[in-house]
Amino acid sequence: MLGCSWGGTRALGTILDDLPDEPSAALAVVQHRGFGPADKALPLLLRRRCPIPVEEAEDKMPVEPGRVVLAPPDYHLLVDGPCFALSTEEPVHHSRPSVDVLFESAADSYGPRLVAILLTGANEDGAAGLRRVKESGGMTIVQDPDEAERRAMPDAALRTGAVDEVLPLAAIAQLLGSLVGRQDDGR
Repeated sequence: MLGCSWGGTRALGTILDDLPDEPSAALAVVQHRGFGPADKALPLLLRRRCPIPVEEAEDKMPVEPGRVVLAPPDYHLLVDGPCFALSTEEPVHHSRPSVDVLFESAADSYGPRLVAILLTGANEDGAAGLRRVKESGGMTIVQDPDEAERRAMPDAALRTGAVDEVLPLAAIAQLLGSLVGRQDDGR
């Protein structure tokens, strides 16, 4: 699971570019986005960089490897056991979709099998969700704040004390590629 905000399109492009052609894990992304032309073009931009399909989530879409599922504008993306769910509940940290909502629901469903990655962004969304992932036994990774276009999200995550790795984008891409390339551990 990946979460980002301001500067996230560039960061996601760097990370998704290095994915294996047949990942062994489901990948979901929350990028804070609105309804402008650039926001509507996000799936297309990511498809150009990613070797696997990038799709906007639909309610009750199965969680399965082989694609990147992107939260649509103005909907929270949740993991509900074997499916994704969409919600129009109140924004979290002024954001819908919210990274916290995705991370927390995924932690509840997948616990120690989950890897959560928090990237650049201009608010604290994602920090509480990252803490929940860590408490559930999952792995937590944060973009190096010195490299982030906006460091508020990485800094907030670091203040939780629940971060396993702080890495630059290139190292995150390499680590994620190796984790989702594995067939033996289910991540």
